[in-house]
Amino acid sequence: MQPYTPIGTLYAATALREKGISVAVFDSMLVEPSITFAAMLEKYRPKIVALYEDDFNFLSKMCLSRMREVAWDMAKAARAMGAVTIAHGSDSTDNPVLFLENGFDYVLCGEAEETLTQLCTSILRAEETPEIDGMVKLDEHGNPIRSLQRLSKNPAWTELSLPSRDLIDLEPYRAAWMKAHGYFSTNMVSSRGCPYHCNWCAKPISGNKFHLRPAAAVAEEMNLLKVRAGVQHIWFGDDVFALNQHWTQQFSEEVTKRDAAVPFKIQSRADLMSEQTVQYLMAAGCAEVWMGVESGSQAVLKAMDKGLSLPSVIAARRRLKEAGIRACYFLQLGYPGETWAELQETISFVRETRPDDIGISFSYPLPGTVFYERVRM
Repeated sequence: MQPYTPIGTLYAATALREKGISVAVFDSMLVEPSITFAAMLEKYRPKIVALYEDDFNFLSKMCLSRMREVAWDMAKAARAMGAVTIAHGSDSTDNPVLFLENGFDYVLCGEAEETLTQLCTSILRAEETPEIDGMVKLDEHGNPIRSLQRLSKNPAWTELSLPSRDLIDLEPYRAAWMKAHGYFSTNMVSSRGCPYHCNWCAKPISGNKFHLRPAAAVAEEMNLLKVRAGVQHIWFGDDVFALNQHWTQQFSEEVTKRDAAVPFKIQSRADLMSEQTVQYLMAAGCAEVWMGVESGSQAVLKAMDKGLSLPSVIAARRRLKEAGIRACYFLQLGYPGETWAELQETISFVRETRPDDIGISFSYPLPGTVFYERVRM
């Protein structure tokens, strides 16, 4: 029971609002969508319904067939009320035609806040749909029409106002967290994307682009969540936090200046946990770092194109422990080439370094990755 708000969806809502478009948000995290979505359609009777997946939750890459079924049911319900339907997300980016054939008028691929506003503006003005990067639709014969640029990019995301949290109800989240854990945690992000090239990691939205928000803006948002929303813990949903050591220093200083520190957890890499970076993180309130260690076998890491050495993990674990920050490992089992010997290396490495927590997954070939192409035949 660790529910988090659909932060990417709320950023899209902010982008639409800043263009003068009226927005309501249906948050399906803690409700049964098949029942409550119909009631919301009836209440608002929208001209456009956009199913906009949260790009900042890495679990959204692991699409389940149930998620598709719900999306398609929602699209059909919206079209039955006369609304134009738009889809955006990892799965629809990988399989746009599948979504177009199941109730959607448009699919937007890539970083879509700006392209969503362009498309919605043209629809509401009853104008001819412009050529929009990342857009896919069907022609009158049912054939897909793609824009020239397969994916849209939106580096201006970093300049958007805060995500529109006022459009959802935070109280059910607070109640769930307090009941299960005794404190209230919510999410925010300081960056989007990851420039590393791990060959199993799917990046259908941002590719290898990396966009970083101003440190002062991130610290101010943290302060607002602490003071106005009573947040007691924050999960930064960044793919890779603390990539830029100078930015991390600025962030720490801005947090200290505002007395904005609350315990927070991040995802990062062991080789980014320098002595200085760990000190900056500690000063800003960091309580937990999840590192993509993946394997205790250097041979497996090399096969993954991870670009990580095991000694750097040992050093990061020691530095974090000395700073009082929990050091946690993501581990991945079953990557091609891993034998019993490599598996035992991983077990031994965990026993030797004693992380505070581990998260284990099995190697899973996601579309668009080198790993997927290697094993698909």
